[in-house]
Amino acid sequence: MTTKSKIILGLVGAAAAGVVVGLLLAPDKGTELRSKISRKTGDWTSHLSDLFASAKDEVGNMARKGSRAAADAGNKFNNVTENFS
Repeated sequence: MTTKSKIILGLVGAAAAGVVVGLLLAPDKGTELRSKISRKTGDWTSHLSDLFASAKDEVGNMARKGSRAAADAGNKFNNVTENFS
């Protein structure tokens, strides 16, 4: 996990904690509070799902780049060994 990803997840976690604390300290009725928490949870779930999908795509891109780099290195190695044979 890169530093950027850690920072983003830390910010998301801190923001979620802030929202929950803010809702719990708000002077609302219990039913209203539960409704707000439910809506906010759904919103955060959606945002986190998008974030994880983006991270998954990025990891896939990095894996493909790594595979291409390894294949290129192998081809260069084979070319060098053929030139010295």
